[in-house]
Amino acid sequence: MRIPMEVRDQLAARFEVLLPHLNERQQRLALATEARLLGHGGVRLVARTAGVSETTVRKGVFELEYGEEPLPAGRARRLGGGRRRANELEPLLVSALLALVEPDERGDPMSPLRWTTKSLRHLAEELTRQGHRVSAPTVGRLLRQNGFSLQGTVKTLEGDQHPDRDAQFRYINEQVKQYQAASEPVISVDAKKKEQLGRLPAPGREWRPKGTPVRVEDHSFFFTGPDVEQAIPYGVYDLTADAGWVNVGVDHDTSAFAVASIRRWWQARGRADYPHATRLLITADAGGSNSYRYRAWKAELAGLATEMGLAITVCHFPPGTSKGNKIEHRLFSDITMNWRGRPLTSHQVVVQTIASTRTRTGLRVEAELDTGPTRSGSRSARRACRRCQSNPTRAAEPGTTRSIQHQQMRPASTAERQAVTANTTDHRPLRCCRIRC
Repeated sequence: MRIPMEVRDQLAARFEVLLPHLNERQQRLALATEARLLGHGGVRLVARTAGVSETTVRKGVFELEYGEEPLPAGRARRLGGGRRRANELEPLLVSALLALVEPDERGDPMSPLRWTTKSLRHLAEELTRQGHRVSAPTVGRLLRQNGFSLQGTVKTLEGDQHPDRDAQFRYINEQVKQYQAASEPVISVDAKKKEQLGRLPAPGREWRPKGTPVRVEDHSFFFTGPDVEQAIPYGVYDLTADAGWVNVGVDHDTSAFAVASIRRWWQARGRADYPHATRLLITADAGGSNSYRYRAWKAELAGLATEMGLAITVCHFPPGTSKGNKIEHRLFSDITMNWRGRPLTSHQVVVQTIASTRTRTGLRVEAELDTGPTRSGSRSARRACRRCQSNPTRAAEPGTTRSIQHQQMRPASTAERQAVTANTTDHRPLRCCRIRC
């Protein structure tokens, strides 16, 4: 029987509107229904009109004639279809994989991958060598199913700890609270990593037009040596005001430079923010230019105490705990994120980038360039510190034996200041009492 052209046009219009909204099985059954209604020749006509294979239409017709039950909601095929998974075909595959990736402490000491990167490709090659034909994506799927994930190292192992280590941090915390309650300034100081200037690669990425990255040098060894310009940011973070101040040096990171940075902060911000201050608390790590072992650091601080007219107290964090210093994660981390993916080509770029650092919590940062030469510890400073250490003061709370390096410097008296005027090479007014608490 010849099917009229009008019916063919109606089928084409109906299929064009309906089929895109159906899944594979629904399309097959819809086409089979039209073919059964057309009768002889319906399968061929429907297949040509819909652009599908006649076998697909016949399969739908058979499904309608057999009266199969509807599939569960959301499924287009019956359960069990497709190729079986690799771990079902080879029951020993998972155990062989886990034997390769388990920690070295429990694994086979003769494992071929003990000293090799355990990448998915290496694992797949080793499993294939053992007789388990498997691909790298399948290895990744099996690892995730068994609770594995890509992980790096975690810095949790530490050396010997003092039995009163927690008490050390509690002591520093109480000191900070006492100073803040009395409206006295509390600052956290440290030197950031030295930055070489030039078009050097910088970690991180920034949004730029596609295909136009910032061009930098492919080798950095041309920018090494004593004559290469560098920036040395020394930061001062005000814990109470949530404000940062960075002194960018160009020479060396010495104790004189560290104390000069604190002096510049006091002149630029400190004395304006704390006009009635009588004391200053400084928290710092135990190394670097502000190390408690350096006599120049103590002598410079004592001179600063005389100049400012403040009693300066320094609390050093125990060795290996510099990350507990507030400046690390409240100032330096934000500065690092602010200049990510940006070459530091000049001192002006460093200063402007630091000064533009902002956070949603209200952090504001000021920065200045210090182009003056940095001097090291002088002979008079060493003599002054020898006099200070000849009569040390020891203080500790009852029942404790903490080892916090706690230094105090108080202003010199009038007679001592007159002695400095008479002999500028003799730092007799410096009083630097090293206190172990």
